[in-house]
Amino acid sequence: MGEQMQIGEVAERTGLSLRTIRYYEEVGLVVPSDRSPGGFRLYTEPDVQRLQLIMRMKPLGFQLDEMRELLAILDPKPDDPELDDPDGRLAEFTADAERACEKLRSKLRIAEEFASTLRNHAPG
Repeated sequence: MGEQMQIGEVAERTGLSLRTIRYYEEVGLVVPSDRSPGGFRLYTEPDVQRLQLIMRMKPLGFQLDEMRELLAILDPKPDDPELDDPDGRLAEFTADAERACEKLRSKLRIAEEFASTLRNHAPG
């Protein structure tokens, strides 16, 4: 199964809070691979990679249902529902992600212009 990590190490590796990781478990986006005899959540490298996928979706505005569907395409689990047209949905998600990235780039350009304006007005 590979090296197992407790939730604290996973939080440190991903930059997510313990609360966020537990929330993602609660809503079914990521499930620990195992539990210790004491009941502690145990995660593996694939679990960490799944959390990193979720982290990449969040700033692009994907909703929980979309995240579940996208994870079922990118990182399928045995209990995931069968998707009608995974290739078509992936193409739609890709287009959505591209549009969201362009919106973020536009916002960043505006923010950088503003920061530059402030620097130019700051006393030297």
